[in-house]
Amino acid sequence: MTQALATIFLVDDDESVLRGLGRLLRAAGHATKPFASPSEFLAQLSGDTPGCAVLDLRMPELNGLELQQAMESRNCHLPVIFISGHGDVPASVRAMKAGAVDFLLKPFDEQQLLGAISQALLKDAAARTGRAETAALQARHAVLTPREREVCALVAQGMTNREVAQRLGTTEKTIKVHRARVIQKLDVDSVAELVRFVDRLGQG
Repeated sequence: MTQALATIFLVDDDESVLRGLGRLLRAAGHATKPFASPSEFLAQLSGDTPGCAVLDLRMPELNGLELQQAMESRNCHLPVIFISGHGDVPASVRAMKAGAVDFLLKPFDEQQLLGAISQALLKDAAARTGRAETAALQARHAVLTPREREVCALVAQGMTNREVAQRLGTTEKTIKVHRARVIQKLDVDSVAELVRFVDRLGQG
């Protein structure tokens, strides 16, 4: 994903702030979508749109932290940048612990915001790449039969064919057949590659 394809979602109940942020970000080459309320933003939230969200911390309907939680409950993975007109240290600590990219106090330096946006978009791109790779691994793993998945897991733990056969109460010859099918279906060339596959699958 390139930054040009990303959208910066702006959520602030102050219309003048939305206009100012929009002008600044568009001048820097970013596409923006402004929202004057959290509910308006959540109603328009769809799919897995690339980008990030810039959220005001204090809004009458939902505060920024509550909005971040609502995004997570909707399986929205957009990186978040908080902006606030108040030096609320506990809130900034909670925001960063919740995974915010940055917490900026108004009035903030324009370059500070643009730097945070760039960082957020890089984070978003990396996360999307990781999720896509995990989905591809899961799709390959899903074609295995239940018994093949058992054999796959045990072989990845370092068990020999004999040990796997003993664990599953079958013959070593049968396990060799299952193991060959697992390697073929997962499109790996060796047991070492199978171990790496299972490790990456577990980390996804």
